[in-house]
Amino acid sequence: MKQNPETSAPAYDGPPDYRVVGRHAVFPETTHDEVERINYLAQMNRHLSTSVVPGVRAAFDTVVAPEFEKKNGREIANRHEARKALLDNYTFCFWSAARRATMEQRQQAGRWTAIRQRDQLARIADDLTKGDDRLQLDPSLAIPRYVSGVDHHCMPGSYHSEYFPGDVTNGANYDHAGFVTTAGLLGKYSDGGGKAVVNWVKKNLTDFQPTDILEIGGTVGHSSLPIAEAFPDAQLTVVDIGAPVLRYALARAKSLGVENVRFVQASGEDLSRFPDASFDWIQTTMFLHELSTSALRKIFSETRRLLRPGGIVLHVEQPQYSATMPLFEQTMRDWDAFYNNEPFWSRMHEIDLEQQMVEAGFDRENIIHGAVTGVVDRDLFPDAADDESEDFGRKAAWHVIGGRV
Repeated sequence: MKQNPETSAPAYDGPPDYRVVGRHAVFPETTHDEVERINYLAQMNRHLSTSVVPGVRAAFDTVVAPEFEKKNGREIANRHEARKALLDNYTFCFWSAARRATMEQRQQAGRWTAIRQRDQLARIADDLTKGDDRLQLDPSLAIPRYVSGVDHHCMPGSYHSEYFPGDVTNGANYDHAGFVTTAGLLGKYSDGGGKAVVNWVKKNLTDFQPTDILEIGGTVGHSSLPIAEAFPDAQLTVVDIGAPVLRYALARAKSLGVENVRFVQASGEDLSRFPDASFDWIQTTMFLHELSTSALRKIFSETRRLLRPGGIVLHVEQPQYSATMPLFEQTMRDWDAFYNNEPFWSRMHEIDLEQQMVEAGFDRENIIHGAVTGVVDRDLFPDAADDESEDFGRKAAWHVIGGRV
């Protein structure tokens, strides 16, 4: 806790007030009580990561691991044994239950706000997108089971469910209440991830000037619009399987003045609508962990087919599990797979992504590795750079793996 230099009292270093988030034409309106509910949940997430997680770590080091070794005559061998051992520890169970509760409450709070005004939001989106060929929907698209069978991170209906013609409810929920999870660390428009990717590209690929960019799994465009804005002479195509999020995304983009982007309903597993070598840059951002293993492999193959000579593909994700990552950290990161409706999280973070890219046709010597950190809006969260807390899966610090051809 920081000190206020003028009063010597502890300075507030929690999330910014939700009232300062960026708004646009299709952003849901929020009442006083809805705002305070979101503020409470964001602050609770912050408290869990900064104050409770250190206690879980201490319990693991001083109680759970020693008791396991005493009982079994050996150290804990892997993250699966560590998770099962932690289930007998009160501190871990309290943190786990509270974290799950904040996620469920975040979804219900955001969902209710969106549902309360869903007809109005749909009308606004329709007024902004009607007749615009930059929204290309495919009602015949089959939603794969690995999507339709999961309410991702507890969001009822996930990204794809629509409840009436023209619906944007789940897009609105995902956009406005994501503040709870990020606690403002992704900026006024939750676009800090996209800005981080742009900064990485401009720093590491100084001569790169793409004309055609593809983002797979772009949902409402949080990570997409910074890319489109940074390369105004390029055409950005965002594909996603969810019609509600795509309708919302185009309305959001237009109301924010971003014109060089189109939104296409399609599965990243089959992008045959685009011919070979169609794009200079293909991007995914925090998307791979929501794919089945077979879907991931198909998408990697599609990205290789679609890249032009000299092009790049970049995947931004939480770090892979490795022999150098402590078992406690692996276990805490693995929480999402068991308790946050992310059933592919564990498998995705243990596979060798570089090998998967090689098998998809990328040359090993052209594989890209890097790291990005979400760009913070200093007006909202001036102390973010000094925050060294870790919540194992939610912090805006990601790894980059990609490839060139």
